[in-house]
Amino acid sequence: MLLVLSEDHKEHLAFLPKVDTAVVGEFGRIALEFLRRGTSPKIYEGAARKLCVPVEMVHHGVEGLMFLMTESSKHMISEVDFLDSVLALGFSEELNQLLLQLYLQHHSQIRSILSQLPSNLPSYHSLEWRLDVQLASRSARQQVIPMLTMHLLLTRGCDSSSRVLQTDPRTLLHLIFTLEAALAAMKTSHSRRILRNIK
Repeated sequence: MLLVLSEDHKEHLAFLPKVDTAVVGEFGRIALEFLRRGTSPKIYEGAARKLCVPVEMVHHGVEGLMFLMTESSKHMISEVDFLDSVLALGFSEELNQLLLQLYLQHHSQIRSILSQLPSNLPSYHSLEWRLDVQLASRSARQQVIPMLTMHLLLTRGCDSSSRVLQTDPRTLLHLIFTLEAALAAMKTSHSRRILRNIK
């Protein structure tokens, strides 16, 4: 899966090729601290003074780097997909490799930090299912009508909700096949090229 970055994020990350690779590594450390403890204007001001650039530029650079790392970690992007995503930014090979190293070093930490943050989306808790088969009715003695009933339990913080879904096995198998085919299509080199050229 490739990351598709908006023009704003590309603009924020455009600051990185203008600075030294050690500074990019420091920005990565600041971005990780930003995730752990929150933002600190003093850090941005100190970095801006050292680089002789506006504070806003440093702030946007760190936020852009943080977004790149969190989205990559959230989707558990592979090394190849990460490099393909960063390739669209037009950075040098050295900077691409440095960003890849930052991602590989910190993606497990970022995932653990993100898992501790409260989410406003419901998350999976459990699934109960039952297969009902109607063998006969008053009008038709010999018939077989299978029906799959699923009870999905979701949690959002301390609240829980449930959804009841009902389908026949043929529709469920078609849905599974279609989703697996879509995931396989996203991993092909052709779709990577297309996604890289889209914005």
